[in-house]
Amino acid sequence: MKNNDFNPADNIQDLQYFGEFGGVNPSISDSSTYTFLSAKTMFDTFEGNMEGCYLYSRHSSPSNLYLDQALAAMEGTEAANVSASGMGAITPTLLQLCGAGDHIVSSRTIYGGTYAFLKNFTPRLGIETTFVDITKLEVVEAAITTKTKVLYCETVSNPLLEVADIAGLSAIAKKHNLTLVVDNTFSPLSVSPARLGADIVIHSLTKYINGSSDTVGGVTCASREFINSLKNVNTGASMLLGPTMDSLRSASVMKNLRTLHIRMKQHSYNAQYLAERFEKEGLKTVYPGLASHPSHQLYKNMINPEYGFGGMMTIDVGNLATANALMELMQERNLGYLAVSLGFYKTLFSAPGTSTSSEIPLEEQAEMGLTDGLIRFSIGLDNDIERTYQSMKKCMQELNVL
Repeated sequence: MKNNDFNPADNIQDLQYFGEFGGVNPSISDSSTYTFLSAKTMFDTFEGNMEGCYLYSRHSSPSNLYLDQALAAMEGTEAANVSASGMGAITPTLLQLCGAGDHIVSSRTIYGGTYAFLKNFTPRLGIETTFVDITKLEVVEAAITTKTKVLYCETVSNPLLEVADIAGLSAIAKKHNLTLVVDNTFSPLSVSPARLGADIVIHSLTKYINGSSDTVGGVTCASREFINSLKNVNTGASMLLGPTMDSLRSASVMKNLRTLHIRMKQHSYNAQYLAERFEKEGLKTVYPGLASHPSHQLYKNMINPEYGFGGMMTIDVGNLATANALMELMQERNLGYLAVSLGFYKTLFSAPGTSTSSEIPLEEQAEMGLTDGLIRFSIGLDNDIERTYQSMKKCMQELNVL
């Protein structure tokens, strides 16, 4: 459960590294392979028996381990393993947990790439998935079979912003001896899933944690035992599939991680401001910080309050043509970018049904409530959010959205 003394940003701040020559940034290990003074040390390192020695950067590197430690501290887990993308964290994690004949129960509203992996790819390996409404715990439990190994969800779902009751899901997972895997990409610092009972926490570092839309990366945060299993040279999915993060990219993410607490507060403040005003204007607005959100109280009890309800919100303008016209006009007025992804300093907006969730068949989109007029916003770090609101409102009025 949550510990009131646990502050994820403080845990990051308390980590202090020195560069090779006394620099305030850790030195970047720009090497793919490492030398040894003795053959015995090389052998012991390959077997995983030498602390502080490095063999080959697909296995580990100093730069990656610095970032591993920082992200484990942020999530309150024993260890972490960074990867070359968010999917490079998700796919090895699930393949490490499941094999032929196993079963996964997953939220139905998840990132399109994850959905496609579970729907289309893992069946080729004999792993089946049942997709459920993650907000209904009785439905989740009813989907569990004797073959189920994993419960999978996103803290705040992409793109419908449904909230997973992580503590409730954890109780179900423990009851049935399952592993609860939570993708926390939409809510770093705001929610600490491991403190609520998640066994494994995943992030796409590409998004908020890096925050500058110039790097692709991912991380799996979990027990030391599980991270070691991922990196095992004989059986580890991360080791054998090879989704290794480049050391230069690790160093870049590490620098940006230090300002995450400042950025998340501003993202949340701006999103709350816009959501309240859009809803007041009569727009169909979804944001966990609104009292009208069906899981508002649940999420309020889950979050670390100083970081707010996050920077993601949606509005529904009725149809795809209007959504596209509005996004194009907002981009023309320098209000943000018509682009996928999230966590950038500028606002990003997209119609998820035809972009980040396009892997989900149209009939399933309709069933889950993903309409073609839905616009997903990743609200930026605008200094004068009232100015932004007035400019967005003007765009909407010109297109008769308001």
